[in-house]
Amino acid sequence: MALLSQIEAFVEIARTRNMSRAAEALFLTQPALTARLHRLEDDLGARLFVRTPRGMRLTEAGEAFLPHAVKALDSLADGRRLVNAFERGGAGRLALGAAPAVSTYVLPRILKRFSIGHPRVSVSVRTGHSEEVLELVLREQVDIGVVRALRHPDIATTPLYEDRLILVTDAAHRFASRSGIRLEEIAREQLVLFDRTSSYTELTNALFRGAGVRPESVMELDNIDAAKKMVQEGFGVALLPQSAVAGELEAGILRRVEVEDAEPVRRQIVAVRRRDGGAPTGAVQAFMATLREMQPELGR
Repeated sequence: MALLSQIEAFVEIARTRNMSRAAEALFLTQPALTARLHRLEDDLGARLFVRTPRGMRLTEAGEAFLPHAVKALDSLADGRRLVNAFERGGAGRLALGAAPAVSTYVLPRILKRFSIGHPRVSVSVRTGHSEEVLELVLREQVDIGVVRALRHPDIATTPLYEDRLILVTDAAHRFASRSGIRLEEIAREQLVLFDRTSSYTELTNALFRGAGVRPESVMELDNIDAAKKMVQEGFGVALLPQSAVAGELEAGILRRVEVEDAEPVRRQIVAVRRRDGGAPTGAVQAFMATLREMQPELGR
């Protein structure tokens, strides 16, 4: 810092060509400014100025040193701006983890909003089941995970939204004109399931077990999009995350039918971070702020 203050003094004197004006610009007394200049000249082993009746004039050595001094100050100013940008979340890197339904149907909207305000943040995304994403957070391989609610003593959780499982059919299905349907009627239809390892499938199976009924015919697929296509083509009905079918419902491609004899099946979607990570800063803080800002519209 001592050398920096000496260089600042030198550049300001060179700019104003006047000791008193330079001291005033730097909020220093003139003796303090003179002392800084002399220390810099001692360090360099050369006189940088000579006094003239018209003010301070750079020596040949001072002329040679000036562009390097200015470049050093400019470079330091750029560094400060970059550090400030990192602290504000305006630059840097952000590693995210997300469960499949979140990464496909919800995260793109969040990242679009985030990128508008933080275009210089480089974002990477890793996907996996909620338990896998939790492990990525714990191993510090991602900064934030967006997953279904899980308990772990080493994570801090921020609730985001509830994702409901809703019954959907194609527009021509006989259920589509009904205001409500019972689980035993659904069990007589072909039920389209996706990803037997997901918590959604567990919730669907638990729903039928709780009602004491068992689907007569099941089609198992490996992803939600495939399940939606099968339902659209009339190959069955499905209980799918509301966030995953919002577009198809709005377009009239799929129809939502209420289940009369069961409570809505909900999953809490949360953002998780390591508990020992401290208060979020930089890009992490900015992304969490975006999540809070968008919270009312998530899951629709």
